[in-house]
Amino acid sequence: MTDPPPIRVLVCDDQALIRTGFATIFAAQPDLSVVGEASDGREAVDLATRLRPDVVVMDVRMPVLDGIEATRRLAGAGVTDPVKILVVTTFNLDEYVFKALRAGASGFLIKDAPPPTLIAAVRTVAAGEALLAPEVTRRLIGRFASRIRPPDAGPATAGTLTPRELEVLKLIATGLSNAEIAATLVLSGETVKTYVSRILTKLEVRDRVQAVVYAYRTGLVDP
Repeated sequence: MTDPPPIRVLVCDDQALIRTGFATIFAAQPDLSVVGEASDGREAVDLATRLRPDVVVMDVRMPVLDGIEATRRLAGAGVTDPVKILVVTTFNLDEYVFKALRAGASGFLIKDAPPPTLIAAVRTVAAGEALLAPEVTRRLIGRFASRIRPPDAGPATAGTLTPRELEVLKLIATGLSNAEIAATLVLSGETVKTYVSRILTKLEVRDRVQAVVYAYRTGLVDP
C-alpha cells in the first residue's frame, strides 16, 4: 500500500525569518511539503491560485493586501473552488478571529504556538476539519452573535436536517469537539463524524467553522 501524497503547504508572511521558520518546520515532516512562499497578500493570492496548495498558512498583517482580504479572495463567499486557509497571527484579538472566519478561513492559530501544534493545525485543516479552540468559539459567539446574524434576519428552516443532525449542529455551535459531542449524546466518535459530514453536505459548507457561522446567520441556532 503506497503512502498518501504529502500535504502541500503555501506559507504567507511578510517576515522572511518567520516564513523560513515555518517552511523548515513543515519540510521536516514526511507528510508535509512546502510548495511556495509569499511575502504579501497579493502574492499569496497569485501563488495559491496557480499552485493550488492543500493548505495556505496566512498571516493577517501583510503589505499590498492584508491576510484577511487575501483569505476572502481565496476562500470567501462566491469562490467556486475555495482554498483551505489557516490564519496564523501574532495578535490574539477577537476582531481578527471574527474577520478571518467570516472571510472563509478554516482555522486560526497564534504564532507563538509550539511547532507540534502548528503541524497538527495544518493536518487538521487539510483533512477538512476546522481548527478553533472551543473557548474561542464560545467567546466569539457571545461577542459577535448580533453581527454574525443580521438583526432583520428571520429564522431559517432546518431544511433537510434531521432532529439529531440539528442537535449535533447546536453542539458544534457551542464549540464542542466531536469527542465531546459523542460523550454528550452517548454516541460513538465515528457516528458523530458521520453526522458532522452530513450536516456540512446539507448546509453546503466546507467545514464546521463555516457551519457555525451559517447556523447563527440563518437562525438555525440562537445565540
